[in-house]
Amino acid sequence: MDVIVTNLQGIFVDPKFVRDVVVQVLRLQGYPAPPDVGVALVDDAYIRVLNREYRGSDYATDVLSFRLDDGGGPGAGGAARGGGEAEPPVLGDIVISVQRARDQARQFKQTLRREVAMLAIHGVLHLLGYDDETEAAASVMWARQKELLDTILGAADGRDPARGPR
Repeated sequence: MDVIVTNLQGIFVDPKFVRDVVVQVLRLQGYPAPPDVGVALVDDAYIRVLNREYRGSDYATDVLSFRLDDGGGPGAGGAARGGGEAEPPVLGDIVISVQRARDQARQFKQTLRREVAMLAIHGVLHLLGYDDETEAAASVMWARQKELLDTILGAADGRDPARGPR
């Protein structure tokens, strides 16, 4: 299992914190050996290009997820390693605009740390197959997001994570 966090922008965010949040979410979602996940911390210009290219939306968003595995689910193994144990699958990549996260943290009077954690959780849930395209699906996803954020960081304050990223 490897969660790699790459900072491609100038606002300080502790990569170990982001990694720990992703690992905790995956474990709480039933992955005994969390799959490989990449997290890129970027600025608005970078995520806008990705959003335009991959989603056809020409604006900066706060988080994007790119799922890479076959959807095998928690505990699903990949190719066997020596000794017969299965490798965790490569789940995908999450891209977080720290610039957008900072603006949202200010707007909702919470810390950048909490906003980044919420966006990381949201990104992981998308990698795991959660969807927020319909009101019903969004309600399920955001409720789980709130539970995970409260479990990992403590009771919510400021922005209601049950409302999802903007």
